[in-house]
Amino acid sequence: MSDPQDTDPLLREVRRHQARRAAWLRDGDASVGRRLAQIGVLGWIIVAPMLGGIALGRWLDGRFGTDLFWTAPLLLVGLGLGGWGAWRWMGSA
Repeated sequence: MSDPQDTDPLLREVRRHQARRAAWLRDGDASVGRRLAQIGVLGWIIVAPMLGGIALGRWLDGRFGTDLFWTAPLLLVGLGLGGWGAWRWMGSA
């Protein structure tokens, strides 16, 4: 049988919070440079898939002779992928 403390979500969350607080007390606050680097990475996580969607869409539009038929939806797909990637990155930080 498993220990109820291992499966209780409240206890898991309290332990996670304690570990994060201990790490903060040990390491302190992040520097301004590190924060700016995180913001830059976050921006590129969002922008890179959007630029890829635009590039692929423009290429497809040029190949098939359409105006913005492929560019607009692929831009939105890139935005969605970038947002999802940023969400996952923020969750792991």
